[in-house]
Amino acid sequence: MIPLVYYLVLASVLFAIGAYGVLTKRNAVRVLMAIEIMMNAAIINLVAFSVYMPYNNISGQVFALFAIAIAAAEAAIGLAIFIVIFRVHGTIDINEIRRLRG
Repeated sequence: MIPLVYYLVLASVLFAIGAYGVLTKRNAVRVLMAIEIMMNAAIINLVAFSVYMPYNNISGQVFALFAIAIAAAEAAIGLAIFIVIFRVHGTIDINEIRRLRG
């Protein structure tokens, strides 16, 4: 069995990569992908802690399924919003959209 620390390190690296992407990228689709990476890190933590709980507690895995469903809905709605923004402004660059709005 793989130790819990390995899962936690993997999740923290994924979360750090996602946070870096959210803070540094200008393209809205890349920011959405970085948010998805951060959500995947949280899902890894939920499943890892669920496996290591006593008495085969599957509550973390159930929460992980709900998080996956929420992530899919968030991605679909986010991409639909980006399509509308692109049609209105002609770009999905976050800095350009801020300049056009003001």
